[in-house]
Amino acid sequence: MPDDIRLGPDDPERLGDYTLIERLGEGGQGVVYLARSGEGELVTVKLLRGGVTASHRARTRFVREADAARRVTAPHTARVLDAEVTGDRPYIVSEFVDGPSLQRVVDDEGPLAKARLRRLALRTAAALAAIHRAGIVHRDFKPGNVVLGPDGAKVIDFGVARALDSVTPMTTSPVGTPAYMSPEQIEDEPVGAPADVFAWGATMVFAATGRPPFGSGPNAAVMRRVAERAPDLGELKGPLRDLVERCLDKNPAARPTAPQLVRSLRADARPAPKKKPKRIPAYRWRMMVALALVIAAGFVLGVLMPAG
Repeated sequence: MPDDIRLGPDDPERLGDYTLIERLGEGGQGVVYLARSGEGELVTVKLLRGGVTASHRARTRFVREADAARRVTAPHTARVLDAEVTGDRPYIVSEFVDGPSLQRVVDDEGPLAKARLRRLALRTAAALAAIHRAGIVHRDFKPGNVVLGPDGAKVIDFGVARALDSVTPMTTSPVGTPAYMSPEQIEDEPVGAPADVFAWGATMVFAATGRPPFGSGPNAAVMRRVAERAPDLGELKGPLRDLVERCLDKNPAARPTAPQLVRSLRADARPAPKKKPKRIPAYRWRMMVALALVIAAGFVLGVLMPAG
């Protein structure tokens, strides 16, 4: 067992061919570990909480997560490398993105500078476009699920992902993080790709201002503000502010799609075209030439003709 292993007494030391090193985080569905593959590569392993005693619903959702994540292949999402969903301890193995989360960076260093924010916005919008193109709704897009790695931002964790053809209302309590949930998630209405766009807008506000657009506090209070109040965009300015404001519309149908976000962000990033010098019309050239000839002729006549 490697010397750097940092696990609790109830944590497994191995899952399949993967040696677990330490816990990276945990949630209602499972525990995420840093691990090392048999080839020595660092990876993340998400283990379903409860293992063999997990409910049928939890196991079914975990299998859905694995299937969903496999369908997403994009440079700005963490790749799924392996999965074991049939045994007593179902787990999913993903690419390890070496870097802090957006949540941690903003908490520690404050809001992102303009250029960095613009790159983050474009990369994460492109990630959502790829996720939706694969027929998936992430449903928990938030600063904690955006990792700022050496190659730029990557979206991780499809823990509550759902197929786009399953945009039915939630039958239990809302799934997600209240400050970044859409009104339709809170109101138990059909949840589709527009919910991810809403969460993207809220995440951009956090990245730009250091706080989510509907504040913090008890979950019930935050969810009430999401459903009923206008967002606080703080000092967010320029074209990104206008785009984010559209993303945070209470009406899902009024929000832009993820591909539309990408196109808008790319258009805003292009330098303004240089203005071409105005072309002088041909008739003006003729007038200028004629005037020059008259002036020249007058000068010559004035020189050649004797005075008086």
